[in-house]
Amino acid sequence: MEFFKSNKIYNFMGKRIPFLAFSAFLVLASFTLIFTKGLHLGIDFSGGTLIQVKYTKDAPIPQIRTILKSNQKFDKAVVTKFGTNSEVIIKIPTSTTTLGKDIGDEMRAILKPTGQYKIRRVDMVGPKVGNALKEKGLMALGLSLLVILAYVSFRFEWRFAIASILALVHDISIALGAISLFQIDVNLDILAAILTILGYSLNDTIIVFDRIREGVTNSKENELNKVVNESVSSTLSRTTLTSLTTFFVVLTLYLFGGEIISGFSFTMLVGVVVGTYSSIFIAASFLVQLNFSISDYRAVQAAKEKRAKEKEKLRAQFEQGTI
Repeated sequence: MEFFKSNKIYNFMGKRIPFLAFSAFLVLASFTLIFTKGLHLGIDFSGGTLIQVKYTKDAPIPQIRTILKSNQKFDKAVVTKFGTNSEVIIKIPTSTTTLGKDIGDEMRAILKPTGQYKIRRVDMVGPKVGNALKEKGLMALGLSLLVILAYVSFRFEWRFAIASILALVHDISIALGAISLFQIDVNLDILAAILTILGYSLNDTIIVFDRIREGVTNSKENELNKVVNESVSSTLSRTTLTSLTTFFVVLTLYLFGGEIISGFSFTMLVGVVVGTYSSIFIAASFLVQLNFSISDYRAVQAAKEKRAKEKEKLRAQFEQGTI
């Protein structure tokens, strides 16, 4: 199945400056949001207690807030609707220190005047555990980028590696900007979504770069822009079909998966759209901006092939006893 004509070459590189300018604006806006609004850390990273309460009727949120405000222990609690009107989430910034008494039992006694309800979930993370999870999460993200850089450098050439890392930073920055804009709690599931975006975007970028490398090696064309246009155009149908399939799956999760995975699915939605955009319009543009030279690359490859042939010749002579 093809969305685009396989024999048609689109002039992507002719429009690379507007696309790069648009991406620069999105990344700058994302960093502005992150530094001004910040990222709203969930209890996995900041520590605290989360209580999910389901009422038989609509939850009396104002009454719940008033009752909690009057209690010194829970006066900083945040009450928000969770999915339906009958369900709420109560977030307490710091975990309870009264380990001898179940906080669920305490909350049942406090909320008794608000009506009939059932406590469905109680999650508690201490501040030390939260800091440890945050440090390990950032370490996992940093190590992922380093391993990707080493892998692409080994498989391709260092300019390909730098271009792929820049494209990944572009994708992650915009995804984090969207998370900051909509004040989504950053928990372990969001970190999982970010790492998934890394893999998804890198996969698309590697396919495009692999086709560019084939074009540079096999084509007689000496102009990089033309080779890149041919390579990206040839992978356009595949990239679009894969991205649409993933997008509709994640969209279904976002619409019908419930509030528990809404943060993960929203982040994935943004990541799929931005990752597809960057693999088509941005990653190859970075490669051009880094002054990748077709002639130099071909010279290096020719030298490698010559050395390989010389080694093979020496091995054959050794096996035949002529050395």
